[in-house]
Amino acid sequence: MNPEAFSGGRLADNIMHFVRSLRAAGLPIGPGRTIEALRAVEAVGLGRRDDFYWALHAVLVNRREQREIFNQAFHIFWRDPQLLEKMMSLLLPRLTSDEAPPNALEEVSQRVKDALAPAPVATNENAEAIEQIEFDASLTFSDRERLQSMDFEDMNAEEQAAAKRAIARLRLPIEKVKTRRSRLDPRGRRVDMRNSLRASLRMGGAVIPIARRALRTRHPPLVVLCDISGSMERYSRMLLHFVHALTNDRDRVHTFLFGTRLTNITRHLRHKDVDVAIGKVTAAAEDWSGGTRIGKTLADFNRLWSRRVMGQGPLVLLISDGLDQSAGEGLAEEMARLHRSCRRLVWLNPLLRFDGFEPKSKGIQAMLPHVDEFRPVHNLKSLEQLAAVLARPAPRQDERRAA
Repeated sequence: MNPEAFSGGRLADNIMHFVRSLRAAGLPIGPGRTIEALRAVEAVGLGRRDDFYWALHAVLVNRREQREIFNQAFHIFWRDPQLLEKMMSLLLPRLTSDEAPPNALEEVSQRVKDALAPAPVATNENAEAIEQIEFDASLTFSDRERLQSMDFEDMNAEEQAAAKRAIARLRLPIEKVKTRRSRLDPRGRRVDMRNSLRASLRMGGAVIPIARRALRTRHPPLVVLCDISGSMERYSRMLLHFVHALTNDRDRVHTFLFGTRLTNITRHLRHKDVDVAIGKVTAAAEDWSGGTRIGKTLADFNRLWSRRVMGQGPLVLLISDGLDQSAGEGLAEEMARLHRSCRRLVWLNPLLRFDGFEPKSKGIQAMLPHVDEFRPVHNLKSLEQLAAVLARPAPRQDERRAA
């Protein structure tokens, strides 16, 4: 790279400052990518704004979920009506918070807001107090309470990291159910004739000790169907951390993603490292943050996977907002079939966080009659409440028919 290309101006400094802002917003960008970004800008030149945007995008963005953060940060950081002229003269000043127009950051990601916000200046009078607050604020009861009730969509990068650590510690106490297999149990209700006779022969046949058996119990299988459409993207990413914790906590957990197609990600979530697992999941789902065809994807699940994963009365977690671009076509029939195949169907919908929620869309109206539980899932508290609900006994078949 020619050092004289950026001499006499502050463009290189501003690019490095922009990269630091992206790093603060959560993008994994190291010093090597910063040098590559400078080389990319030198290669494409400064003749067009789009060339400058895509040169930085090609170097600094390597995952689909990073596009929105980069796009928002770029348009805020380089917000200047005379951008091209100042870049040509290499005299572009840094953007400060006073230069941003009113209401410019209202619809911006919280992570981008925090990354581009100016750092507070500590004076001699309050430096000690600031240092003390930064040291133990994460351990205070009020912060933990605030994190519990904070919406996943409103969290910044630091709060998301804390929430993911809390999610990794969550456990789902699903009620154990009886199986067809039995085991020796002195208080069992069934007499084990084979073991009783064997014990009698060992004692010479004078006495027949009665051996008893009881049915084994184990957790039912867990099937997770998670919506990854554009309206569910931010919630789906946090809930996948929850599903990863469940997958590594118990056996027989099967997870599927759906948007415009169905994707089985069970084997990816079995990886112990959650970051590696989520990375594999993101690469496997080609329809991430796209549209939603709930009826078609449920039909594919019922036709291709139902006999494989629904044969032992599983608990099904359906994570979706119910907004279907096909207007609920064929959805009621597929939901009814799914409901008949499982022990319990729990629908988790982030739209229930709104007090004035009403099931007006056709997709939601078609799905509601076929679920056993309809619950919100938008923060840590809702996940804890879900664990408490699933600890209760599942409704019996006659109760489900009556409901």
